[in-house]
Amino acid sequence: MASNNGKILTRRDFLTQVGKVGGAVAVFGAMDTLGLFGSSVSANADFRAPKKSDLTAKKTGKKVVILGAGIAGLCAAYEFSKAGYDCKILEARDRTGGRNWTVRGGTTETEIGGVAQTAKFDSDQYFNAGPARIPQHHITMDYCRELGVPLEIFTNVNETAYYYQENVGSLANKKIRKQAIKADIRGHVSELLAKAVNQSALDMPLTSEDASMLLDYLRREGDLNASFSYTGSSRRGYKELPGAGLTPGKIDTIYSLNEVLTSQMANNISSEYDFNQQVLMFQPVGGMDAIPRALEQQLPGKITFGAEVQEIRQTADGVRVVYKGKGNSGTKEITGDYCICTIPLPVLKNIPADFSAEMQNAIKNIGYATTGKIGLQFKKRFWEDERIYGGITTTNMDISQIWYPSSGYGSKKGIVVGYYNFGENAVNVGNLSFTQRQAHALSQGSKIHDTYKIDFETAFSLAWHKIKYNEGGWASYSASDRKNYYPILNKPQGRIYLAGEHLSYMTGWMAGAFESARIAVSDIHEQVVKESDAVTTKVG
Repeated sequence: MASNNGKILTRRDFLTQVGKVGGAVAVFGAMDTLGLFGSSVSANADFRAPKKSDLTAKKTGKKVVILGAGIAGLCAAYEFSKAGYDCKILEARDRTGGRNWTVRGGTTETEIGGVAQTAKFDSDQYFNAGPARIPQHHITMDYCRELGVPLEIFTNVNETAYYYQENVGSLANKKIRKQAIKADIRGHVSELLAKAVNQSALDMPLTSEDASMLLDYLRREGDLNASFSYTGSSRRGYKELPGAGLTPGKIDTIYSLNEVLTSQMANNISSEYDFNQQVLMFQPVGGMDAIPRALEQQLPGKITFGAEVQEIRQTADGVRVVYKGKGNSGTKEITGDYCICTIPLPVLKNIPADFSAEMQNAIKNIGYATTGKIGLQFKKRFWEDERIYGGITTTNMDISQIWYPSSGYGSKKGIVVGYYNFGENAVNVGNLSFTQRQAHALSQGSKIHDTYKIDFETAFSLAWHKIKYNEGGWASYSASDRKNYYPILNKPQGRIYLAGEHLSYMTGWMAGAFESARIAVSDIHEQVVKESDAVTTKVG
């Protein structure tokens, strides 16, 4: 056990010192800060991009058919192109990016069972309908640097944004700065813990209901185990980062309490704990679609747009994909030596394919998150009048969150994410018409910002579970899914490999798509090299 000036450091000593350094929450958060998030490298650090020099046989032009021009498909084609592979991408849409989708003026989309919606945003405005932020440790940052995609800061945490809760106590229906709530909860919790050390204060009133709620809060806040003990968590970072394939990550050993307290680092910790939700995050300048556009520029003539896959078949020595061409061009076929399928599982399960019964069962049993967003263009950046420059307001209403733009500060207009919701809220709001969604977002948002309806100009909304070719936000695995189905999804079906964020432990992030694509590329290239060596040996 650690000591303090020669004295054994007991749990009571811990509570006393917690008060000195700023509260229990500060100490719990320090574990995260002291972890330093490990290394900012790929979880698949062993990945080596294929090279032409790896292939020694005369016939090196292996053809790979890639299904989907989202991040995973584009990444795979990009890495293969470095080694001279013949890659062909089939993309059902008329754009690249998949869920990496930036909505601009003129963007048109028709949801499943719905009507067409066209964005009327000003030419200098945009709305990231899918991914909108990049953590510093994600491999996405590396690809942005390699591809020359300029980045700017995304303000993920802004203490001047608000908390707004309805029907919960005396603070209900009041917008309160996040910094006030965070300071108060730290102060109160520190006071309670300090009193617990003082024997004479143990008899002070604390109802059983309050005690139960406090314990629940401390369990969540400190990421404690069932015995209310801290043994480490993903909040402090990883010794080995989680990634695609079968790489769940490994948490490093925690620092002792004495090390943390005597370092004085606990006085300056961040208020945010989650490994991927960092205070300082990034976004491409001008819209998230800068990433797929940069990849697309590296793949001239390799993408067929408007190609809706109808069948995925195995052949004696390769693969055959049947697809419906754009417009009235009819049904077509393409063959290749290998196939990488990045089609989201809710869509893939309805496409006839030469998959084993085990694989088909795994595909159909993975659920996807229901989530929705709305972009609201305002003629005036009223939130900046309230000293809010970027960041997120958090509510318990079904709009869930309001995001303020992290660019264009001080300009005239701006687009606010009027809701970013999940689960049942996303389903209920997604079932509304476009005009009803807009009215709903404005109604709830105006409870926080008085001029919401006055300054509003136009909107564009979407429910990802209703977006064709996606039918969901991201793969949502249960523990049993990871155990029973995930390993199956990671096994190739003959010469067909799956890839995408759903083939990673980073679902919902572009990094998961990048990581999984790299695994598929590595595996296929390894097989091609073996075949090439075998041919050379036979010829020799």
